[in-house]
Amino acid sequence: MSTAQKKNLLRILSALVLLVAFELTPFERWLDPVSAVRAEFALFLVPYLIAGHDVLARAARGVMRGRMLDESFLMAIATIGAFALVLFPEGEPHMAEGAAVMIFYQIGEWFQNYAVDKSRKSIAEMMDIAPEFANVMRDDRLEQVSPYDVAVGDLIVVKPGERIPLDGTVVQGGSQLDTAALTGESVPRVVGPDSEVISGCVNMTGALTVRVAKEYEQSTVQRILELVESASEKKARTESFITRFARYYTPVVVGLAAAIAVIPPLAFQAHWADCVQSALIFLVVSCPCALVISVPLSFFGGIGAASRAGILVKGSSYLEALADTEVIAFDKTGTLTDGTFNVVAIHPRADVDPDAVLSMAAHAEAYSDHPIALSLRSAYTGTIDAARVRDVTEQGGHGVSAMVDEHVVAVGNDKLMSTLGIADWHACTLEGTVLHVALDGAYVGHIVIADLVKEDAAQAIRQLHAAGVNRAVMLTGDREEVAQAVAARLGIDEHRAQLLPQDKVSLVEDLLASTSPKGKLAFVGDGINDAPVLMRADIGIAMGAMGSDAAIEAADIVLMNDRPSNIALAIRIARKTMRIVWQNIVFAIGVKVGIMILALPVFGIANMWMAVFGDVGVAVVAIVNAMRALRVKRISGTGRS
Repeated sequence: MSTAQKKNLLRILSALVLLVAFELTPFERWLDPVSAVRAEFALFLVPYLIAGHDVLARAARGVMRGRMLDESFLMAIATIGAFALVLFPEGEPHMAEGAAVMIFYQIGEWFQNYAVDKSRKSIAEMMDIAPEFANVMRDDRLEQVSPYDVAVGDLIVVKPGERIPLDGTVVQGGSQLDTAALTGESVPRVVGPDSEVISGCVNMTGALTVRVAKEYEQSTVQRILELVESASEKKARTESFITRFARYYTPVVVGLAAAIAVIPPLAFQAHWADCVQSALIFLVVSCPCALVISVPLSFFGGIGAASRAGILVKGSSYLEALADTEVIAFDKTGTLTDGTFNVVAIHPRADVDPDAVLSMAAHAEAYSDHPIALSLRSAYTGTIDAARVRDVTEQGGHGVSAMVDEHVVAVGNDKLMSTLGIADWHACTLEGTVLHVALDGAYVGHIVIADLVKEDAAQAIRQLHAAGVNRAVMLTGDREEVAQAVAARLGIDEHRAQLLPQDKVSLVEDLLASTSPKGKLAFVGDGINDAPVLMRADIGIAMGAMGSDAAIEAADIVLMNDRPSNIALAIRIARKTMRIVWQNIVFAIGVKVGIMILALPVFGIANMWMAVFGDVGVAVVAIVNAMRALRVKRISGTGRS
């Protein structure tokens, strides 16, 4: 609790103690009726001003600036009106109730501020990943500088206990990294030479020398902080509706309160005191703070809970859309599979050496960062001389062509072979990605590369079905046989194979058309070629930790730990958040409307204490309920953990 919160709480409690003391004082026994009323007026004014002087000041500033119809204005005129009832001799004075309304309103405000601060603190603690400094190696000595002053290619030293300041590659040392703040995973990650490391992780055991790969502005930690900071700007439809609702709602209830106070006495000879009291009760209970605060707080809590689990949601609008997900489409490589390809077989033509086929393919892919290219170069035991390679042409969804030692080498799928007019290629019965290799227009064989399915991929599909997702669809550029095998193993409902990037966009358009009017389509991908599909889907979900920058920028939700099972967790968080939002809306409106009706002069049942519950009580209940969104339970393979 902050110092300001403690001071506010002390002020409110002091006013509450005085209120109770004056309420228990028998003024009528000591003074005549007129003097007793005057004494009560003066004394109850003390706790009222102690508790509400800032509310009155805000209301006055609002009136002077032309923004008078807010909750401070409502509280001011309602409580001043309660004190003003002393001017109606035929009615009962309500100074105590006026002071109580202000005090309990301030209690509700304190709870609101406490809840918001707790939510912000929860996210701030989780996102306390910004490095304060970097140890840069300059002139054979370490110099401590700001991460902003480190250039790409610099060597930095990260000592045990320090946070990795910038993304890069380990060139010396070995250690374990605490990635919990980024990924939500408690298991440390082991790194050594040639391991890629990302900023924001904590170095736990050994010193690391890291070559910086990105400037700080482009680093993982900076991008994450920007995502979290901008999340509040993208409001959900429900949240935006509540904001618009409050804007028009407040002047309407002020007008109705004025009508309740004035029309019955003038038109039906009702008692002025009773009608004014009904109008004041109407004003108190109509204050929309329970909705205006609890709904954004619920979304804020949901985003915070997701962030602690390593799921970054770029705004409450995406959390709301995720709750309505009916169809999920997946990319295969790097999303449902590890994306770590291994060469499992080389099938050359009868008169060709297998090592020659692998050498041709590895050289043709010498300049590519695609996982398939990396696996080819890793499998080749010789030295790749990039100087032997020129005129590299990459055809998306087909393969690569290049000049290697003045020979044209083509490496790709059957579509590339057909495009080049090579007819004597043949299929392979092994499961995996088949790369056909041609030399100067002649087929020389093929290489089979296998990609392992992620350990939690099947679990993820089961959990998504259990969460109510109607269809799980896999879209891949891989062969039909490979796609079919992976889909069967994981329990995928539908799959489409041998797709080009533009084909995925077209199929996502078809899937969008198949959802219900309220239902949403989510697409999950990790590659740069997935960026157009991520943007076209209702919700784009990127595998963030190892995914491409383009995919992360295009996506609405980023999974920092690359675990597909976290998609089901994100949906659970989204649906829990929306349940809490609607619980608060229904509860707040229901109670308020009920008390408003009872406050009408025709009934005259509601009193000022009921109004206090209808405002402050409802707000506190709604805020406490909204804070439940911050808590989230993990899902194990068999259900809840």
